[in-house]
Amino acid sequence: MSFWLSLIALYLPFQLALNPASGVDLASIRVLILGVFGLWLVEGLRKKKIVMGHNWTTATVAIFLFLNLVSIFWASNEDFSSRKLLFLFSIFPIYFVMSAFATDLSKIIQLTKMLLWGGALVAVMGIGQFFGQFVWGLNRVYDFWAKTVIWPFLGKSFSVAVLQNPSWLVNVSGKTYLRATATFPDPHMFSFFLGMLIPLALSVYLVSRRKIYLLFLALMFLADVLTFSRGGYLGLFAGVVMLIIFFWSKIGFKYKIAGAVVLGFLILSLAVPSPISQRFASSFDLKEGSNEGRLMIWKQALEVVRDHPLFGVGIGNYPLIIDPTADYREPIYAHNTYLDIWTETGAFSFLAWMGIIISAFCGFLKRMPNDIFFMGGALSLVIFSVHSVVETGIYSPVVLTLLLIIVGFSQISLGKNHENN
Repeated sequence: MSFWLSLIALYLPFQLALNPASGVDLASIRVLILGVFGLWLVEGLRKKKIVMGHNWTTATVAIFLFLNLVSIFWASNEDFSSRKLLFLFSIFPIYFVMSAFATDLSKIIQLTKMLLWGGALVAVMGIGQFFGQFVWGLNRVYDFWAKTVIWPFLGKSFSVAVLQNPSWLVNVSGKTYLRATATFPDPHMFSFFLGMLIPLALSVYLVSRRKIYLLFLALMFLADVLTFSRGGYLGLFAGVVMLIIFFWSKIGFKYKIAGAVVLGFLILSLAVPSPISQRFASSFDLKEGSNEGRLMIWKQALEVVRDHPLFGVGIGNYPLIIDPTADYREPIYAHNTYLDIWTETGAFSFLAWMGIIISAFCGFLKRMPNDIFFMGGALSLVIFSVHSVVETGIYSPVVLTLLLIIVGFSQISLGKNHENN
């Protein structure tokens, strides 16, 4: 099982799209997860014992999936609901495999290292994409990425949808830049992915003392900055604040030095006048165009919540409330993970989702006195949760898979012996 989970971890940001039928793009990571889940079930049946975490996190995961499943009964479009349910039920099995796999810290650290290798490689790709525009020109790099790079990773139909609603460009102080996206459909999903990995890179460095993981951290941080995702910036800022006010007193002096270096990089990038600092500052300008648009979208979503508070409108059906003629791939969503969940599957589903995040976070806090590694998991959840206020990442197969792997890390039994490699 370790081999297959390591393969998933390394392959995650580079997963290829399958085209089983015309107009259908299938993220291959979903197939791989179901295959690994099947192996886990077969192995458990062979041993006549299926290992699974029996705790609040597992309970809230099961409740969340159940509430999403039954919401199809009051959905106006069952096709939209079915497609979204198939997505969720092809990704969430990774949590159950992880909850069984997380038996000692050395195995988790090895798996995290594979995640970081994948994250560092895709970060280099994103950095090259961004700086390439200053060598070959914005239009040439944009066309190359649109016509050549993204198709294998997104699939034909999804690529077309992405290019019809591009968010690859950003205008800062009158200048247009190509944002880092690498293999992802947009910079926001890329930022979600990198943001959750950055604290894990710090934790693995603190555990292993190997400088290569500081290099990985720097590469992923730079790529995250070059996404120009203001939600990503807010997530990183929240992670640093949490590190200072909550974890600072709980870590040793030598760990504080490493944390101070990371904090210094962040402060420098936001304080020095640059397109990056200007982009971050615009996050707080309510009159800025995209911010005004997002406020209007939130207002629409809150009206749906008001009209359907308990059970929502049915999974996958929120776009049809906004535009009854909407196609499944049209990017109509609340730009807020919590509102997206509440509008479609109701208040109880929202509470179940919060239960998943909070119980996993508490699990990391409970385990942190045993090892500093668990600080990284807690910070990853903070960064994801804050970023989720302005974007919805749970319907990205890569982002959701990474999140569930991290949540699975919180399930490790306390008191296990481990080796720090």
